[in-house]
Amino acid sequence: MTSATLAAPTTARRSGFIVGTILIVLLTLLVAELDRWIGSQFRANGFSGNPLEYPLTAVVIGLIANLVLRAVGQYAFIRPAIRTELYLKIGLVLLGARISIGDLLKVGAGGLIQALVMVISVFFFTWWLGGRFKLPETLKAIMASAVSVCGVSAAIAAAGSVQARKEEVSYITALVILVALPLMVLMPAIAGALNLPPAVAGAWFGGNIDTTAAVVGAGTIYGEQAQTVASVVKGSQNVMIGFVAFALALYFVTVVKRGTGEKPSPRVIWQRFPKFVIGFVLVSILVSLGLFAPSATASMNKAMQWLFTLAFVSIGLDFSIAEVRKAGWRPLLVYLGATVFNTVLALLVAYLIFGVLFPPAL
Repeated sequence: MTSATLAAPTTARRSGFIVGTILIVLLTLLVAELDRWIGSQFRANGFSGNPLEYPLTAVVIGLIANLVLRAVGQYAFIRPAIRTELYLKIGLVLLGARISIGDLLKVGAGGLIQALVMVISVFFFTWWLGGRFKLPETLKAIMASAVSVCGVSAAIAAAGSVQARKEEVSYITALVILVALPLMVLMPAIAGALNLPPAVAGAWFGGNIDTTAAVVGAGTIYGEQAQTVASVVKGSQNVMIGFVAFALALYFVTVVKRGTGEKPSPRVIWQRFPKFVIGFVLVSILVSLGLFAPSATASMNKAMQWLFTLAFVSIGLDFSIAEVRKAGWRPLLVYLGATVFNTVLALLVAYLIFGVLFPPAL
């Protein structure tokens, strides 16, 4: 194999990254224009604002672009440019500029309690249900982590801990997106019908929807306070990634793969820990101390919205129905069953913690 042969895939990947990034930026600009136009149409008909909000518009545009690219055979070419997690994590760091450290501690205390209750309960329910449907151990581990913690990130972390097959990760990723997108739209509507306070609604979104992007989207649709609480609650669950990954590594080494000589390391916790949570808290502290001028804070808020839009467009681009078809119905039924359990429990826990014990005044 010649050096030219080796260089060809790298060159193609680089070209795809550049072209794909330009495409995603153009789609994001299109979303901004559409959002303005849709908002003007609603206001012209007596609405105070755009009830659809930009996350929904961005995801729809991403899905349409996804279908077109696959139809013309160019999806694989631009695939290297889809960086949903990167855009989202930078945006969440900047979200800290909108939350004072006092509010963060108050919401965070409730969020941490909710995270512990939800992660433990939902993880073991999903694990049990997966066992009833005779799913492979590695698939159970990935699915339970994705549903209970934070979707794709947790699935990837769990896969690394249990040495799962790439196909299993791809399948769970597709399921996460497939379920999260409708929930992003339906849950704010249901919360409105139930007349839930913004903090309770946000905690419900953060405790139930599996992707952080969709959590932020649902919160944005419901209102600023709901977005804030949803993000903090989801961030509290994100912190659990490292602990879940380490526990799975320990379980698989000592029980599932006993005798193979593998040894889990505490470093797994730090390796899997979501570093953006540190950035989020740090920005919140710096803003609370007055170290940023109001103009700088406003710029960070605007940048955050653009980054979230990039993430929502990317989540639409990232979806693959083919991955869902591959594994058949049993994993899908387990995932849906776990999601129903998660939805009901999250509503009860959110109401108890943020409606009774820790009602924030953001």
